[in-house]
Amino acid sequence: MGVLSRFRDIMASNVNALLDRAEDPAKTIDAYMRNVNSDLGKVKAETAAVLADESRAKRVLDECKAEIEKLQRYAEKAVEAGNEEDARMFLDKKAAAADKKSQLQAAYETASSNAANMKQMQDKLVSDISQLEARRVNLKAKMAAVKTQQNLNAKSSSVGFDDSVFDNMEEKANMAYNEAMAIAELRAEKKDDLDELFAEFEKSTNSGESENGSVNTKSNSNTNTNMSTEDELAAIKEQLKKKK
Repeated sequence: MGVLSRFRDIMASNVNALLDRAEDPAKTIDAYMRNVNSDLGKVKAETAAVLADESRAKRVLDECKAEIEKLQRYAEKAVEAGNEEDARMFLDKKAAAADKKSQLQAAYETASSNAANMKQMQDKLVSDISQLEARRVNLKAKMAAVKTQQNLNAKSSSVGFDDSVFDNMEEKANMAYNEAMAIAELRAEKKDDLDELFAEFEKSTNSGESENGSVNTKSNSNTNTNMSTEDELAAIKEQLKKKK
């Protein structure tokens, strides 16, 4: 299954939580960035194959549905022509095709789910990379500010300046940095909440469309597969009598 087997781990990873616990955020960011880029490369490499599987499963399923409809029409025409033996043959083949359709439907649903998971993983990894890059930029800026402040402190001590002035400046800089990081994390959390709401909305919408589609496309080919060939044959005869 490749990278798909790591779907839960990838989706559950939390970049900010990992960095907040790190003793050396700079090294942790670099290491995690390498891992995330590696995962993203694997996802992109496997996505084409997963989408191809989904497309193939859909095509085979559609062909099976068309075969069932065709066999139903042939059985009706055979009955209309008075050839019950051929009608039975067509109905037997239709029953076999209906059994195959159930298997093909399950295969398509699995392939479709895999394709959706690949898309979710790709979006998650791209988001993680964006967050890592932002944290790395902020960290470098903070480290540069600290180094500058240390240099100023060293110079002030050599000329007899009051260290408390620079201590106050450093405290204000740290407070501003912490405030900016807090705002960034709040915005990131809100974005996650919106992503969940959008995902839930799309899920409910797609579910509704699927249910409507199943109702509108129902036809004679969807005759209860539990019916015997003789029962279906009798049903076709009854329909023809009503038409006359």
